[in-house]
Amino acid sequence: MMNYRNIICGLVFTALAGAIQVEAQVIPSPKEFFGFNIGDDYKLANYTQAEAYFKKLASVSDRVLLKEIGTTEEGRKQYIMVISSPANLKHIEKYKEISQKLARAENLDEKEAGQLALEGKAIIWIDGGLHATETVATQQLIETYYTLLSRKDSETLRILDDVIILLSQVNPDGQELVSNWYMNEKDPAKKNMSIPRLYQKYIGHDNNRDFYMMNMKESTNIARQQYIEWMPQIIYNHHQTAPAGAVVAGPPYRDPFNFVYDPLLITGIDGVAASMINRLNAEGKPGYTRLAGSVYSTWWNGGLRTTPYFHNMIGLLTEITGNPTPMTIPLVPQRLIPDNATPNPVTPQAWKFRRSIDYSVSLNYGVLDYASRLKDKLLYNIYVMGRNAIQKGNQDNWTLQPKYIASIEAAYEKDKKEGKIEKDANGRVPSEVPVKYYDAVLKNPAYRDARGYIIPADQTDFPTAVKFVNALLKSGVLVQRATASFTVNERTYPTGSYIVKTNQAFRPHVLDMFEPQDHPNDFQYPGGPPVRPYDAAGWTLAFQMGVKVDRLIESFDGPFERIPYGKLQAMPEKTVTASTAGYLLSTGLNNSFIAVNELLKAGIPVYRINKAEENMPEGSFYVPSKGMDILKMSGTTFGTEAKAIGRKPADVTQISPGRIALFDQYGGSMPSGWVRWMMEQYHFPFQVIYPQDIDKGDLNSKYDVILFIDGGIPPVRANAAATRRGGRELKPEDIPQEFRHMWGSITTEKSIPQLKTFIEKGGNVVAVGSSTALAFHLGLPVKDALVENKEGKEVPLPSDKFYIPGSLLKANVDTKLAPNWGMPAQVDMVFDNSPLFKLDSGAESQGVKPLAWFGKEAALSSGWAWGQSYLKDGVVAFVAPIGKGKLFAYAPEITFRAQSHSTFKMLFNNLYLNK
Repeated sequence: MMNYRNIICGLVFTALAGAIQVEAQVIPSPKEFFGFNIGDDYKLANYTQAEAYFKKLASVSDRVLLKEIGTTEEGRKQYIMVISSPANLKHIEKYKEISQKLARAENLDEKEAGQLALEGKAIIWIDGGLHATETVATQQLIETYYTLLSRKDSETLRILDDVIILLSQVNPDGQELVSNWYMNEKDPAKKNMSIPRLYQKYIGHDNNRDFYMMNMKESTNIARQQYIEWMPQIIYNHHQTAPAGAVVAGPPYRDPFNFVYDPLLITGIDGVAASMINRLNAEGKPGYTRLAGSVYSTWWNGGLRTTPYFHNMIGLLTEITGNPTPMTIPLVPQRLIPDNATPNPVTPQAWKFRRSIDYSVSLNYGVLDYASRLKDKLLYNIYVMGRNAIQKGNQDNWTLQPKYIASIEAAYEKDKKEGKIEKDANGRVPSEVPVKYYDAVLKNPAYRDARGYIIPADQTDFPTAVKFVNALLKSGVLVQRATASFTVNERTYPTGSYIVKTNQAFRPHVLDMFEPQDHPNDFQYPGGPPVRPYDAAGWTLAFQMGVKVDRLIESFDGPFERIPYGKLQAMPEKTVTASTAGYLLSTGLNNSFIAVNELLKAGIPVYRINKAEENMPEGSFYVPSKGMDILKMSGTTFGTEAKAIGRKPADVTQISPGRIALFDQYGGSMPSGWVRWMMEQYHFPFQVIYPQDIDKGDLNSKYDVILFIDGGIPPVRANAAATRRGGRELKPEDIPQEFRHMWGSITTEKSIPQLKTFIEKGGNVVAVGSSTALAFHLGLPVKDALVENKEGKEVPLPSDKFYIPGSLLKANVDTKLAPNWGMPAQVDMVFDNSPLFKLDSGAESQGVKPLAWFGKEAALSSGWAWGQSYLKDGVVAFVAPIGKGKLFAYAPEITFRAQSHSTFKMLFNNLYLNK
């Protein structure tokens, strides 16, 4: 007999459970949680509040999994919010695995890939806040989070069924700093973003320049999620601000794009872009500009939006107008005529923060709707790009590059001029270039793409090579390691050498890290000024780091083991044997400086040898036997090799740590911030100083070395007497008391004389990049090499004659001079429209010595150099005695973004004192 009481109890229980479930799904709005709507005037949520909101909604919604992905440089927790339908979230690991398989394209045929694409879910990354003063990007993430968890319309539910969305606040520290700064000011008229320091602990805006190197914790955390864990098919990186007269700049982007991409990537960007702009236009939201309407291209590697391209992932960036302080869309007449760049112009008008938030959510939905409708195509296409990359790595392939096209054209024109072109039946030279010219270049075996690269374990600075390998591993590249010695092309390589083959899905990134970039000549019109690249033109990481690599154009194999994806490599452990006479430590290893700094910190004497000895180069370090324990630690942790010797070298100079001051300024200097991080990594003690510290004088009592890293020193023709932030002049009374010591600028009237006195009394100054202008302030016998005579006056070369944006140039180095100890005879240096010098005829007699210079041959190694002839014999670095001290001047940025390991020693050698 049926037990009606049990049935009734069951129905009551089910109803209660349903009621509890409904209650659990009540999603608090931002207004209910923060006390204001996202986008309200003069309102910003900080990261502490946002984190609490992320957690609160994750606790009540079955549409999200909150996952911690690491900590920031300031120790805050970093998350991704994994959003999808409850059914998808129950099988989230399955969908992640499908995404990984398709992106890596290993051992998958088309049929299997097609089935996985149908079975899988599109994975879409959407972030915000990387540049923390770009507050639309930060705040729209909160609104998007709420929208996706609370909406119940058919479109949202369809998206949740088809798509797995990864939302991430990618700079928690910056959001906390900027929001607190803005909200602490109670007077709306005084609210501003003029924060006193960088909004990422070390590098501020350059946090979007770290995504192939991944020095910072945040970029390492993000890259792991993107290239190892989730493999999103689309990565959408929110920024601001749009060009004047537009609301938002977005995809598709202007030329050039990088030649290593699969063409399906570029057309894939076009497809998503159409969905984004169409949605805005359908919703009556004008002002989207694209293509030549903005400066953004798809050439450069290193950004959160651009590095995905080299991983076959569609990268999107939008730059949107907006500010919590109400603003206006200005009148820009040339943007008011509709064209292909701006099909739907916006008219001049007042603009509220909330409208920017609404635009951002619409753009997000434009991406997600596209991903929902074409999810299987996105999944299958990333497989196709990976498969194509593997096939190219397994066969002869020639990447089409401007230098090859130029070779074809030059050969044809030469033959035509010499009458060597076969004429047609009518006695005329054909208008088409004969195919033989193509074959001579793009079927020439010497120009083939590499099948792989070997990184020998017996190179001098192998620890730096391991750092390079780890950058590749962080980026999801497949790396192998030799388990025994092996021979390729009659060269034997030792156990522990690393092998990177190009027959892998992320082949574009592999080529980009090992091969030179060949940026096309890009001018506004023939004979006109150059079009500035979005960032760098050339950056080959192996070149920047000085890693020795053998490039193989034939297939090869050996006793190789695959390193698991993303598994970072430890430094090679080196043992230390007992020696009563002491040890030599090579100055050829950057990590040797870590050991030296630890030894000096422990009070153990350290010397430099003045002559090569025991196969160690000049400048190598001699350490007495009592330093053995620290050398053991260094060998285990940092891969340094201390060589036991039988006697103390005869010609040595004892060194001591210099009292190092690193110049910075109010608002923060990114080049200085990078060096601050470097100094910590290499264990140099230092102090950050500001203009007021210099102007107070008595510098020699506090410092031995002052570093000016690409900023601070004004040009000789200008006097920066005020600090400007956010387009307005700051005064001390505008700044909270705790930050006033940072205010000010280096001036010719007050600061330069103090620096001159400091050097004359025995202090040293290291000036890098634009700071080398100090040489002209001090009246040294050097001149600007990049000038021409016009109407009897020397004027800077115009950009249509000389232009070198962010590229690698090969310079000659005097390795006998102490500032260059440990350097190779030639080195690739980062040149970004940098200064260049020539020495006066009397410079040598005054003790000025060139440290590095360009030869007569073309200097370009990677990137774009227009007017290279002006570089010939130019001095890129010199040392000049001034009284008892010295100025060390380095025109290129020898510490560039903490990537240019090959030139780090040019800084490090100058940070010790001789006893």
